[in-house]
Amino acid sequence: MKKINSISIIDDDPITVFGIKKMLASLDVCDDIKTFANGKLAIDHIKKSLEEGKPLPEVIFLDINMPIMDGWQFLEEFITLPIEKKIRVNIITSSIDPFDLRNSEIYKAKTHHPIAFNNKPIRKKEIEEITKAA
Repeated sequence: MKKINSISIIDDDPITVFGIKKMLASLDVCDDIKTFANGKLAIDHIKKSLEEGKPLPEVIFLDINMPIMDGWQFLEEFITLPIEKKIRVNIITSSIDPFDLRNSEIYKAKTHHPIAFNNKPIRKKEIEEITKAA
């Protein structure tokens, strides 16, 4: 299987971040995994990478509920960036609010980036499918 160049995990929960990193390491799909505790840190990094012509993540794991800039605010800015290649965005949330699932469908319709909605805890099999598709 071809390795993914870069993955970003945007989540303020250290246990979730640890778990995703551990599963990614066991699958050996990517050597460059960046983590961000909120959407603001992540969007700033992506914008800077764009300006400097540096590689962007191929896969993003995105929590919805975070301080400073939540996942929806991140997506709102992310989809306006001039990124031609498709970046696979995987929303991971513990939310059971139907609004969040509907909101993810709205964002899917607004962008060429594939967006998937996953409930926490995300399992190794799901991560394997996500990274295989990328």
